[in-house]
Amino acid sequence: MTAARDGAGTRPSGDLAGLAERQAELVATLVAGGPPPPGFAPAQLAATRAALLRKRAGEVARHWPLLAAGLGDRWSTTFAGWAARRPTAGSLRDGWDLARALHEQRALPPAAAEELAVREARLHYDGLRAPRVRRLPAVGRAGGAVAVQIAGRVRLLRPAPRPATAPTFRGEGVPDTAGSASWISD
Repeated sequence: MTAARDGAGTRPSGDLAGLAERQAELVATLVAGGPPPPGFAPAQLAATRAALLRKRAGEVARHWPLLAAGLGDRWSTTFAGWAARRPTAGSLRDGWDLARALHEQRALPPAAAEELAVREARLHYDGLRAPRVRRLPAVGRAGGAVAVQIAGRVRLLRPAPRPATAPTFRGEGVPDTAGSASWISD
């Protein structure tokens, strides 16, 4: 089959540009908190936006399990509140940015502080570009936790202080983000 050569059935380029603009407005509404574009039902947009934020929170929780677990029931609302006006930079970077924001607000749970300290020791992340593996020895600190990276191995030297009501277990290994245990001695 051949296409008609008389121009029938082809769209003018102006229609494609308009479609691209409307699509960009819709994406901005769904992922970056932009205003709803005309012609879309606000309730359905809000439901779709909430579903996308839940999906995004789940992806971040897979990269930052101690952050999500440390926030517990507050994870979804904390993440959604933080991410509502921010387009995603990827799950790893979103979690890192959220952990740093919570650290600045002094609201980072102890286990998440340890996770952040280990990441800061292992990788270099400036908040703009993708994280890169550190080649030189480095120290990561967050919320009282201290991690050190030497020759590619990261060890948690000091855990984050726990609230007085939290039970403590002596002699247990504290897992780093790679899953290996770092032993803490007093």
